[in-house]
Order: sequence, then structure tokens, then C-alpha cells
Amino acid sequence: MEGGLEDIPEEMEVDYSKAESVASIAKLRNSRQFSEIMEKISEYIGKQRKNSDVSGPVEADPEYRLIVAANNLTVEIDNELNIIHKFTRDKYSKRFPELESLVPDSLDYIRTVKELGNNLEKCKNNEALQQILTNATIMVVSVTASTTQGSLLSEDELKQLEEACDMALELNQSKHRIYEYVESRMSFIAPNLSIIVGASTAAKIMGIAGGLTNLSKMPACNLMLLGAQRKTLSGFSSTSLLPHTGFIYHCDVVQSLPPDLRRKAARLAAAKCTLAARVDSFHESSDGKVGYDLKEEIERKFDKWQEPPPVKQVKPLPAPLDGQRKKRGGRRYRKMKERLGLTEIRKDANRMTFAEIEDDAYQEDLGFSLGQLGKSGSGRIRQAQVNEATKARISKSLQRTLQKQSMTYGGKSTVRDRSSGTSSSVAFTPLQGLEIVNPQAAEKKVAEANQKYFSNMAEFLKVKKESKM
Repeated sequence: MEGGLEDIPEEMEVDYSKAESVASIAKLRNSRQFSEIMEKISEYIGKQRKNSDVSGPVEADPEYRLIVAANNLTVEIDNELNIIHKFTRDKYSKRFPELESLVPDSLDYIRTVKELGNNLEKCKNNEALQQILTNATIMVVSVTASTTQGSLLSEDELKQLEEACDMALELNQSKHRIYEYVESRMSFIAPNLSIIVGASTAAKIMGIAGGLTNLSKMPACNLMLLGAQRKTLSGFSSTSLLPHTGFIYHCDVVQSLPPDLRRKAARLAAAKCTLAARVDSFHESSDGKVGYDLKEEIERKFDKWQEPPPVKQVKPLPAPLDGQRKKRGGRRYRKMKERLGLTEIRKDANRMTFAEIEDDAYQEDLGFSLGQLGKSGSGRIRQAQVNEATKARISKSLQRTLQKQSMTYGGKSTVRDRSSGTSSSVAFTPLQGLEIVNPQAAEKKVAEANQKYFSNMAEFLKVKKESKM
């Protein structure tokens, strides 16, 4: 019902360019119904009404019937405005055919045609035109007007256009007057709907729907689209024009939310408005209790949507279900520990001196050091020899005995202190090639040297200086 003749395809539209006057096609303004309704609105608009003034069914009240008739009249006014817009467009396309695509809104187009007329130079620096169109649109219109191929209009055509523009503006003014009157009576006709979206928005959606009864029969998905703008300005971005948004989307209840929640809020408000309109159409809850309950539910959901997410609590790990395993002992376990345990050299390499800069062991591996290996100041000249198998310290005499046993030139025999049959008295020397040597001679020589210089009974030797000749 909102679109009227505007939704008719281009090939089926009626051509009004040959019509003699706008009065021959737009007859609502001069009709008897229009004048009677506007006169009654003038009578009732100054009076205050209360619900207690209504006796009997509300349908029998004369003012209620006037409000329903006024709502139906606003739909007819919208259809009439579409007819006048097409008449004006067909007539003015002779002078400025590109204006229709630049100004898609019907009322803005009619106001622009009335302001420009035959003189398209008025586009530049026109304050009246700045009240109608945006600066960007005025700039495009002025540039297009300088290159248009249209021809001048005759005096009769200009007179017909001026008459059509005046009629459209007068009808639009009457429609706003009806809206003001219905808005002032919304607490009387639809109290629950007015509480949810406000009296102004309730009057607008009720006027477009054609009355409260038609509004109550409408589903929520269609109610949300009432008042939506369908056309976009050609050549400009359509991002500013939100699709599928009507009067409910632009009401104060929805606009109070952040932009990312407004579409969701408009769907919720439309659903509750449908329920409130059905309650009002049966004239129940005249005190607005249902409306207050629905609005409270809407606000409660709005608050729920805007709550911050709950803080995630760090839960401790649950205790393991399996108990401690039985530790093994015995010879096999000790052998495994000896095989996998750290050696003394590895322990020294891992040990670091406090507050001392470590030297890198290799130039390629930065940060890899040898720890305490080979460092002085550890408190010992030499680490005590420890048997890895038994972790017991070895005395010096036992250590010398073990070293003597291990010093052989040939293979080692299985019999203790015996040389094996593979040991040989033939040795290779760089001077004579093959020499016959005693395998144990070197051992005796080392032992004698140790006794001479490193024994407990050794003394300091006095070296005599040779006299120079």
C-alpha cells in the first residue's frame, strides 16, 4: 500500500505528459471526503480526550471513527502524491530530463521543479535549493543542467507545473497535520503501541498500514519495513541508505543502542509492536499495562545484550586418578642408574661459577662453555679418582697398582700380572727401523724417575753453574 503506483513497472506506467491539468488526474484535494475529514480534525484537535470519556464500545465513538478515516486518508494522500510526481516528471522531462535520476525522492523533486522552473541557472548559489537538497546533489544537478539537451517550456506548461507543485505541497502539509492529530490521540486509540515506540512512530506506522485493524493483521517482518526507503540516489554511494529499515528502526528505543545491535533490536521491537497492536485493536489493557510489560521486556533484553562476557576463571588441574607407582630396587635398577646417570665430568661441565663471565668453548657455538672443567680455584689440584661402578674413592697406592697392570705393549692377558702371548720385544723406531726392546723397561724407567723426583724421600737438587771460560 505504501508504494502505490510507484511500484508499477516502467512499461505499464501511465503517460501524463498529454494531460491538460493536474486537477483532471488528481481529484482527492477537491473531493468532499477530504474537506470533511480536515474540518473535523480542526474541531477535535484542540480538545483533550480521556479513556473515561468513552461510553460503550470504542468503535461507536465518533472521534475513533474519525481517526480511522484519517489514517485511511493518509494512504490515499500518498497515492495522490505519487500521481502528481509522475505528472510533474513527465511534464518537466522536456526541460530537464536528467533531474529524475538525480533527485529520486518525489517531494524533493517537486520542490526542486518549483524552484528552478525554466531557469536552470538558479542551481548556483541558491539558498532555497540548499534547504531542499544536499550540497553534493546540488553540485551534480548544476553540472548536469549546464549540459542538458532539454528545451524551454511554454507559459501554459509552466503554469500547469506550478499548480501541480502547489497541490502536492498542500497535500503533504495536510498529511503531516493528520499525523499530528493522530499522534495526540494515540494514548486514546493505541496506548500500548505508543508506550513501546512512542506516539509519533506509532502514528506513522498506523497511518501507512491504514488503521489499527490493518496494523494488527500485519506480521512483524512486514511491520518492521513500514516507512523503508527503496530508491537510492544514482551516482552516489548507497551505504548511507540502510536497506530494510523503516520507522521502527529509526525510533528512539532502537537508536539508543550501538549500531551493531540496532537491526536485532528493530526485529525485537517489531515483534512486540505487533503484539501491542493486536491488544489495542481489541481495546484491551486501556491503561497500557501490556505496553509497559512489553517495553520492560525489551529493555531487559537490551541490557542483556550489552553485558560484558563473563570472566573466564582459571580452574586448577584435577588430581590424577592413578596413584604413585611402585619404585623398583635391586641390582638391575642400580645398573640402569649407573648407565644413565651423570658422570663427574658432565657435572663439572654443567656447573657454573657465580658472577663470572663464561668463555665460549667453540667460536661457532656461542654460549656453549665447559663450566668448571679445567678451571683453577676449585680448591683441589686434581679431582679425586672415583670408581664409577661403586662410587668409592681409590687410594693412591691402589691407583698406581691399577695403572701398572694396565700398562702393556701387547695385548692384555686374562691371567693377572702376566703378559699375553701377543706381546712382542720387537719395536719399530724412526732411527734403526726394527729394534729389540724389553716391554717392561719403559715401565721401570718411569718408576725410577718417579722415585727420584716425586717420592716422599726426595730432596731438592743443587744445580751447579758452569764457569765461563
